[in-house]
Amino acid sequence: MPSVFVQGRPADAYPRLAPEARRGKVRRITEAGEEILHKPCRDVTEFGPDLSALIDDMFLTMYIAEGAGLAANQVDVDLRLFVYDCPDDDGVRHVGHIVNPVLDRLDPAGRRLLDDGEGCLSVPGAVMDVPRPDRAVVRGFDKDGEPLVIEGTGYFARCLEHETDHVNGRVYLDRLTRRERRDALRQAADRRDEVFARRAANIEALKGGQGTVSA
Repeated sequence: MPSVFVQGRPADAYPRLAPEARRGKVRRITEAGEEILHKPCRDVTEFGPDLSALIDDMFLTMYIAEGAGLAANQVDVDLRLFVYDCPDDDGVRHVGHIVNPVLDRLDPAGRRLLDDGEGCLSVPGAVMDVPRPDRAVVRGFDKDGEPLVIEGTGYFARCLEHETDHVNGRVYLDRLTRRERRDALRQAADRRDEVFARRAANIEALKGGQGTVSA
């Protein structure tokens, strides 16, 4: 089994940070409660340099925030698009982007729910157990408009499901009970300063060329 898949295809080797990040700019990450996170995003209809530049920015912003995935509405852009750099439960790394993602409806008989910890860059610092299917298939396009199918299991499946939720206008708080939601928001309030301090430190490290941003 290859140790890394890029855009769903096996790769012999890959850098610690996706090359897109080296061309990108850091953007502000939106937070739960902002309108753009709570409504379905628009389909991408134009493929070209602007879309590629947005993907570059999203990769860098994701790394600065030490995330495994990031949707366009998390950088205040109303488009159906997300990027990811995420391991699965076997330690295989998956890196890529997907435009206009649609999650397949899988046969319940062929999957199982995993109740595991999940966080969100738009709910900084909070981690809650969220039940998710252990397998996901997402269909969409790459930045050049070519059809794309990405499959994931375990933690990577959770990432694909979480990011597809985002472009559909849902945050993971929407999958929690009222009590769990309050707990998550309390965690975020308690840890927000620490999270933002880490992001600021990562930005400074990047400016200094120290290369300490987590992938």
